[in-house]
Amino acid sequence: MLISKHQVITCDDILLSLCDSVCDVLTTATTDKVSFTPMIQKINNTTLRPDIGTFVLFTGTFSGMVVLNFPKETAMELYSAYMKTMGLTESDLATNYTSEEVSNTLGELMNQMVGNFTAKISATLNGRIHQSQPKMLSLPHQVEISINMTLDHPEVSRITFFTATGNAFYLELAMDHTEFKLARDLEPQERPLSPEEIMAQAGII
Repeated sequence: MLISKHQVITCDDILLSLCDSVCDVLTTATTDKVSFTPMIQKINNTTLRPDIGTFVLFTGTFSGMVVLNFPKETAMELYSAYMKTMGLTESDLATNYTSEEVSNTLGELMNQMVGNFTAKISATLNGRIHQSQPKMLSLPHQVEISINMTLDHPEVSRITFFTATGNAFYLELAMDHTEFKLARDLEPQERPLSPEEIMAQAGII
């Protein structure tokens, strides 16, 4: 997208860009529509929650952390749908959300989602953002792990997502409070990669 000289890009704009990447990648990977609520919840810190918690750090033009928390039903739905698009049959699939195969698949999808986001927002802001490898944890009920990144003026938000069958999962974004304004009119450096192009580069399709 083009950015006008008088436009201000805020943390909420960056969050919504991330949400669009999550929906685009998961909808493409599973062939089932994934959507998110239009409500942004402001929270105090990021937390890994049951049943599967995953996070990615990013640094560069701005720094922050993305957390995704999946209840087991959602994790299994996304895992199964993705694997079936890859040609696996029902009998080939893992049956327990604690399986390493499920965690690895969600980690791969997380990497694609954040990769799509960082490519897109780097182009939009004429900047550069680097991401870490996703980290995953299977958590028993009643166990939550607070996980924080050192930020000067943190702004932390949560958004709820829904799969095609109505199962929910939750995204949390922590980043320094910041705004981007143009000193002069610029265009993004390059076109962001589509989810299909990211998957092709990774040798998935």
